[in-house]
Amino acid sequence: MRLRLIGGVAALCAGLIVGLSGPARAAERFTDAPLLGLTLGYFDVIGQEFPSLEGRLELRANNDWWLKPFGGVMANTERAAHIYAGVYAELFWGEHFYVSPSFAPGIYMKGNSRDLGYPLEFRSQIELGWRFDSGIRASVSLNHISNAGLGQNPGTESVAFSVLLPLSF
Repeated sequence: MRLRLIGGVAALCAGLIVGLSGPARAAERFTDAPLLGLTLGYFDVIGQEFPSLEGRLELRANNDWWLKPFGGVMANTERAAHIYAGVYAELFWGEHFYVSPSFAPGIYMKGNSRDLGYPLEFRSQIELGWRFDSGIRASVSLNHISNAGLGQNPGTESVAFSVLLPLSF
């Protein structure tokens, strides 16, 4: 069950990212200021060996392409941290609802939390959200972090709620 869920999320993320890469047409997407993401989630939600609360801080850039850069840091209550940078895409259905797959390699430090087997870890995520008229967004996400077989590879999943605030300079 767990492998099917992980494989499904990874396949969906990869398919959406590959399918949506390339220049976007202005009429088909929203253009916002960069976004500051504040996230609260539940780490190791499926494995339940090292369950803990997690918090994330992300900065998401915006550009004229479907693939956009982002970076962030995750920390959990068992003193694990994951510093990452990658790409995300956005697919809007209507003016407000969106799906956002992302992929980001990063460095993981386990603290007292789950040992993911290698410092280099890859995070794939699917996010469902709502963009308010003000530009503020609220979303829920499911992500998987693993090392893709570079070492012992238990992997872990998190579910989270995020608020994304547009940064105007």
